[in-house]
Amino acid sequence: MKKIIFRIAICVIAAAVLCAAAVLGMNVYMKNKVKNRIFPAPEAYNNGKADCIVVLGAAVYDNGTLSYMLRDRLDYGIALYKDGAAPKLVMSGDHGREHYDEVNAMKDYAVSCGVPSEDIFMDHAGFSTYDSMYRAKEIFGAENLIVVTQKYHLYRALYIGDKLGIDVCGVSSDQRQYAGQARREVREMLARCKDMVKVMARQKPQYLGEAIPLWNNGDVTNDK
Repeated sequence: MKKIIFRIAICVIAAAVLCAAAVLGMNVYMKNKVKNRIFPAPEAYNNGKADCIVVLGAAVYDNGTLSYMLRDRLDYGIALYKDGAAPKLVMSGDHGREHYDEVNAMKDYAVSCGVPSEDIFMDHAGFSTYDSMYRAKEIFGAENLIVVTQKYHLYRALYIGDKLGIDVCGVSSDQRQYAGQARREVREMLARCKDMVKVMARQKPQYLGEAIPLWNNGDVTNDK
């Protein structure tokens, strides 16, 4: 019995080591694949032909206040828009519940910063990074875009976009140390592996819907 338990323990340990090595290897591969697509904000003009700037959503508090992570993303995205990096902004986030709405909060903030409402599109079904990138291409018709998020998250967004056939570059919006970042880093390592599988399978997002080309007025995405 002891020998059997010992062998089982060895097998479990070996399997755990192999899984950890696979996760680490996939993460290193993804980062190396897209690291040259990350640029400082003044250089992120994607050869001057970006269709839009996609700002990925993050937490909004119950009172409507933006989390620091989200506000930093928006500040970078808005600055890129005002510098002429792209003519449209796409706010992609979670609006799957009646009382939780990232995208309207994102648009309201951008409008308060002087961005014309008609230049802001809201993606109400950006429930994940994969969904946001997939929908940017299939719903909004973006073929060349700039994506804005924190650097730890940017690798995955860029990898997904590249594998979906989008000409994509990214800007890191890190401006400070964010609480709980160690936990996010661990979760992100697993998410990168998950999304590598998704792009290989060309999995469709949770929701698609009718096309909303970026030459439209962004107010067509308003729901209020």
